[in-house]
Amino acid sequence: MAEKGVLQRYLSVGEVASRCGIAVSAVHFYERKGLISSIRTDGNQRRFHRGVLRKLAIIKVAQKTGIPLSEIGAALDKLPPNTVPTI
Repeated sequence: MAEKGVLQRYLSVGEVASRCGIAVSAVHFYERKGLISSIRTDGNQRRFHRGVLRKLAIIKVAQKTGIPLSEIGAALDKLPPNTVPTI
């Protein structure tokens, strides 16, 4: 992941939290639950693909409607790998 162009497509945990309006701890929580994933830089810092922003938006809306995280995770698991969900 040494190429700068590749890194520009990825966001830090703080950038993800800020853009989604959630706490950094919430980003870590969703990652621990397997709802989102990250990669690690050579310096062992998390980086999230920009598509995670859409996933988190879907997760937030689903939670507000009362859908449990287990069901949200099951629905997200049905998506093809490395795809960004669309509405």
